[in-house]
Amino acid sequence: MQQQTDVVAYFGDDPTRVYQVAQWLPVLEVLDRTHRVALVLRNAEVARLLEERTTLRVVLAAGFDELAKTFDNLDASVVLYCNNSRTNVDALLNNRMLHVHVNHGESDKQSMVSNNAKAYDRVFVAGEAAVRRHLAHLLEFDGSSLVRIGRPQLDVARPEALAPSSRTTVLYAPTWEGDADYNDYTSVDVLGPAIVEAVLALPDVRLVYKPHPKITTSLTPAIATHHAAIVQRVTEAAFADPTAGHAAVLEGDILAVMTGCDLMITDVSSVGLDWLYLRTDRPILVTDRHGDADALRRDVPVSRCADIIDVTNVDGLTALLAARLADDTHRAAREETRRHYFDDVRPGESTTRFVTAVTDLVALRRRLVSPDA
Repeated sequence: MQQQTDVVAYFGDDPTRVYQVAQWLPVLEVLDRTHRVALVLRNAEVARLLEERTTLRVVLAAGFDELAKTFDNLDASVVLYCNNSRTNVDALLNNRMLHVHVNHGESDKQSMVSNNAKAYDRVFVAGEAAVRRHLAHLLEFDGSSLVRIGRPQLDVARPEALAPSSRTTVLYAPTWEGDADYNDYTSVDVLGPAIVEAVLALPDVRLVYKPHPKITTSLTPAIATHHAAIVQRVTEAAFADPTAGHAAVLEGDILAVMTGCDLMITDVSSVGLDWLYLRTDRPILVTDRHGDADALRRDVPVSRCADIIDVTNVDGLTALLAARLADDTHRAAREETRRHYFDDVRPGESTTRFVTAVTDLVALRRRLVSPDA
């Protein structure tokens, strides 16, 4: 018997990537107020984790046959994908739904654009930068499937994760090493310990280390070693000065951490753009593990409104941080760059755009399958 569902959010990966779908849960709960949403998952542990985090219906369909039967029973109009997992192919075989890629962030990583985009009926993107990225890097792609919705995940109100402090709080938020060399932007193994020492050398500072979730479980020796060294150094600094509030935050939502910080150091990742959206009035510094500032400026627009850190200048980072905190010379450039990535959306508008775009597709699918209805 078919069970009434309008929208499926599909996630086929294991618990190490559950953060990708978890950030969408509050937005999907808003969507569920007008369109019935179900999470369709392929991993039992992921299903257990998400059942603890959301009121949305959770459906486990581990095998391919089970997945096909689940889709038949749900009879949904739209299926949303928050990544390009290899298991997405199983779901894309269903030709009775409209397939929409929503991704799990907005960044300038090479992995943000691939021919996978051509497999979906629509690709929801943040704004102008994402449109240009797709048109510049994909062959035979006219962009007609791209829908600009902003960044709905950033509309969600979050309690502050950090206690208030009279100190200047500097956030170091590195990304992970990726699953291929071309997509490796992490600073942890190249610059991480030096960045931490430079921040701790600032007077009256609070350092917060919030790495990408996959940094904490990395099996890459250099990443694991340097991450452990950073955590140990932050722990030592916190012990030496208990009033400072230095912290290594290894779990939880980084967006809830950002609101308590005055400056962020990060890598090429979605985190930098989230800061640009939410904390436009605060400085950001971007790392360059490859030591090619010209390429970074060309390919990563956010770097044009930020100071760049690499192995050649990290020794002077303490002075640079002090100067930037005293004189925020990139403020106007950040405001312009925010428009480039996110158009002119204000808080709340991205969610409205998202719900409207999904509503239009639900109506379209119903017309396509029942033209005489």
